[in-house]
Amino acid sequence: MGQGSENLAHIFHKVETQQCLAKDEYKASIKELRLNLLQLQAQARELSIPVVILIVGLDGSGRGDALNLMAEFLDPRHINTHNLWSPTDEELQRPLFWRYWRAMPATGEIGVFFNGWYRDPFYENALGSMGDEDFERKMRSISRFEKMLVDDGALVLKFWFHLTAKAQRERIRTYRKNPGSGFIVTREEIERVEHYSQLVLTAARGITVTNTTEAPWFLIDSYDRRFRDVQFLQNLAEGFRQAIEKKQNAPVHTTSTAPLSHWENTASILDAVDLERSVEGNGYAKQLKAQQKRLGTAAWKALEQGISSIIIFEGWDAAGKGGTIRRMVQAMDARLYKVISVAAPTDEEKKHHYLWRFWRHVPRAGFVTIYDRSWYGRVLVERVEELAQFHEWNRAYQEINDFEYQLVRHGIVVVKFWLHISHEEQLQRFRHRQETPWKQHKITEEDWRNRDKWDQYKRAVDDMVAKTSTTLAPWHIIPANSKRSARVEVIRTVSDALEVAIRK
Repeated sequence: MGQGSENLAHIFHKVETQQCLAKDEYKASIKELRLNLLQLQAQARELSIPVVILIVGLDGSGRGDALNLMAEFLDPRHINTHNLWSPTDEELQRPLFWRYWRAMPATGEIGVFFNGWYRDPFYENALGSMGDEDFERKMRSISRFEKMLVDDGALVLKFWFHLTAKAQRERIRTYRKNPGSGFIVTREEIERVEHYSQLVLTAARGITVTNTTEAPWFLIDSYDRRFRDVQFLQNLAEGFRQAIEKKQNAPVHTTSTAPLSHWENTASILDAVDLERSVEGNGYAKQLKAQQKRLGTAAWKALEQGISSIIIFEGWDAAGKGGTIRRMVQAMDARLYKVISVAAPTDEEKKHHYLWRFWRHVPRAGFVTIYDRSWYGRVLVERVEELAQFHEWNRAYQEINDFEYQLVRHGIVVVKFWLHISHEEQLQRFRHRQETPWKQHKITEEDWRNRDKWDQYKRAVDDMVAKTSTTLAPWHIIPANSKRSARVEVIRTVSDALEVAIRK
């Protein structure tokens, strides 16, 4: 970790003073905090600030009592508390953070996570089932996740409730002797008391890595109930105040376009695509049937082994995404896949981070999700049409890479396609749609407007491929002037990816 226990020990010294608060002083502070917090919650709601609160700490430190007091002081209609115990079977079939993304608060709401995403890595490292290197990697991943939430406008506050080893033992002993007190001491908690030093050292390491300006930690001395509650609520109120002030004084971004760069005079990656590739005559039917058979077999084997897959289709308007998807799903049992056609976000989706709606659709083990357009809209249509500011879509490349990394690390097969056609071929297909009665619904004024921005979209595609084609989730650029060739190539690529995963 790069830091010994001696260097980390000082982190908790300032909250091991065991301070106490007189009853009169406590009552006066609580009265003022009650009013302030309710007002601050209302202001945060008016400013559409989503609030994420993590309650973490040692057993016996009174986290539940403090949480109950907070809930008593705030408007409960806009608070959701999530006590996520051991993951359910449904959660185990998806990446770890799926359970947290589903619970993310909407704008103006408060989401409280009891232990949250720190519980498992803290315990696992302290008890020896997770090595220090993996632990630090996990902490840095968490730090990036929290920064992503804050960059999108969320307030993230993290509280560690602390006790000395002696105070914790006395607290647990008291609870065990008084079963009528309402506190149930579990066997796991008793075992964790015996590992106090390891757990505190692990917490110090984790807090050191994840204590950031964007998502700070607040350390709470839990020796005295009154002092604990006042300290917790004061820090909570201060976090609200700072977030409100930040939102009120946020700079106004006047442009969402990319600054001029070397792309202006650089050949596009799309220019090197061989658009003359084709499959003629009976060769198409034979190749398509052969690849569909491979895909159908691989899909069933993937189900048996619990291997999920996510197939992403991006491409020019009229590039043949829909037709390719139809040929692909013909090869699979309809019970195995789900096709999601991504349109403009709903009102509910707009109240969350743009990745929220995609996390919700991560397939369970063995199943397939197919996206007709995807989260890449953030760096394509939202960029070009100026629906997202420059600072929003520019940071999305790393956010997307982190998202796909989590998917692949969980064992999900991720295959990404850009279907490429020439400018001339697109015009021919647009005109064909206009002239064919049963295809006229496929062509809109928006399609023509997008065509006028061909060069801007081309530049956005270059950036997208350059910044998000990774070893774990590479882009496949498919020549699609020939629809037949594109369909065969896509199905072959998906089959290859599934077969590799199955062999592993």
